Amino acid sequence: MYRMAMMALVTEDKSLNKDRCIRLALVHDMAECIVGDIAPADNIPKEEKHRREEAAMQQLTQLLSEDLRKEIYELWEEYENQSTAEAKFVKQLDQCEMILQAFEYEELENTPGRLQDFFDSTAGKFFHPEVLQLVSLINTERKKRIAAASHPHS
Repeated sequence: MYRMAMMALVTEDKSLNKDRCIRLALVHDMAECIVGDIAPADNIPKEEKHRREEAAMQQLTQLLSEDLRKEIYELWEEYENQSTAEAKFVKQLDQCEMILQAFEYEELENTPGRLQDFFDSTAGKFFHPEVLQLVSLINTERKKRIAAASHPHS
């Protein structure tokens, strides 16, 4: 969430409300601290995932004032529903951050290419020019590492 908020902070896209993007990035995964990171591989229906996360958001915000509770819940809902340009941008940041993390794990474990599934799952999901540029840099660097690993003496 922090890295996504920083990515939102440095966007140069003047058509987006940067403050809103940062706020969306900070709250989009709040429910995961209670329900965990439910992935498609977990075979939990979308409606059930949403129900669990909604209950978690209510639990997490219960000690806040009415205004804050409403603000945080509405931000979370905006992201969930992908109802604004900002929510769509932050979704792309989330997926970009996921492959950046996968790339870092491959580097850390010295296993170039091992986490290909994460990259495959995001194929065709990036549209914002700044995100596309970052994804392109990640993929270029990753391909170099994979090639170097398969031809260690060239």
